Amino acid sequence: MSKTKTLKDLFHDTLKDIYFAEKKIMSALPKMAKAAQSDELRAAFEKHLEETEGQVERLESVFEELGETARGKTCDAIMGILDEGKEIMSEYKGAPALDAGLLAAAQAVEHYEISRYGTLITWAEELGLKKASQLLKETLAEEKKTDQTLTSIAKSVVNAEAEAA
Repeated sequence: MSKTKTLKDLFHDTLKDIYFAEKKIMSALPKMAKAAQSDELRAAFEKHLEETEGQVERLESVFEELGETARGKTCDAIMGILDEGKEIMSEYKGAPALDAGLLAAAQAVEHYEISRYGTLITWAEELGLKKASQLLKETLAEEKKTDQTLTSIAKSVVNAEAEAA
C-alpha cells in the first residue's frame, strides 16, 4: 500500500518543480537578452538573470529548512513556455515584433512563477515553515516587480516599435 500524500509532500514536489523552472529560466535569459533588440528589454533580462540566481539560492535554503537536498523535477509547464519563447526568437528574428514577442514570453514565465510562489507561500504558512514563507515572499515580490517592469517596457517602447513598423 502506498504512503498517503500530505500537504508537506505536495509542498516539496512543487518546490522541486519551481527549482527546476528557475534553473531553466537561468539558462534561457542570456539567450533572450542576446536576441532582444531594445536596450531597455535587454537590460531587464540581464537584471532578472541576476535576481534569478538569488532566487535559486533562496530555494536551496527552503530545501535546507525541510531537511531535503535541493533538486529539481521536470516541469512540463515551464518547458512549454520556454519553447514558445524559442519559437518566437526563431520565427521573428530581426523582425520589428521580435521584442514584443520576447516580452510576452517573459511575462508568461513571470505569471507562472507568481502563481507557483503564491501557492508555496500559502502552504509554507499552513505548514508552519516561517523561514521558507519569508524567503518565498522575497522572491514573489521580485517576480511581481519584474512583471511590472516588463509591462512598463511593453507600453513605453516595445509595442509601439512593433506597431510602427
